[in-house]
Amino acid sequence: MKLINEKGKLFGVINVVDLLVLLAVIAVAAGVGYKLFAPQIAEAAAKQVDMTMIVRVRGATPFLVEEVERNSQVGKQIVSGNSYTSAVITDMQIEPYDQQVTTADGRIVTTRDPDKRDLVFTIETTVPEGTASPSIGTQEVRAGRTFIVKTNDFETTGNIDSVDIAADAE
Repeated sequence: MKLINEKGKLFGVINVVDLLVLLAVIAVAAGVGYKLFAPQIAEAAAKQVDMTMIVRVRGATPFLVEEVERNSQVGKQIVSGNSYTSAVITDMQIEPYDQQVTTADGRIVTTRDPDKRDLVFTIETTVPEGTASPSIGTQEVRAGRTFIVKTNDFETTGNIDSVDIAADAE
């Protein structure tokens, strides 16, 4: 049996050009698969540590405050896109909303708004140990950034007040 027969087929089974095209398609598919899934595989294999963050919704309107009082968000998972994440709202506080205003004589004073409130959410999850860009879903988590607090029945935007990533216990 010849390696390439008179019809140009390798081992009499497949054309050499067809084989090269097939190998190129497999190589491209493998490269795309690696680019898409390697970060997720590496993240899944990395040791996970606890992360806690505080998100403050400043000056929430009365109807939003009434909604979270009526429908507590504590214990609900954070949603990213159409998928649940591993992050959970573990606590929620309603605090007075203080703001700075200018008086008639031009002074700036801090006063308490009679209607608006601050909503303070504590959100907990795990992240890969030593990660440079901790995230929940597609949102990066850093103090000072905005964060969309989204559950299956609630969504609002706040600012991240603090982020605490647990150090290695060993």
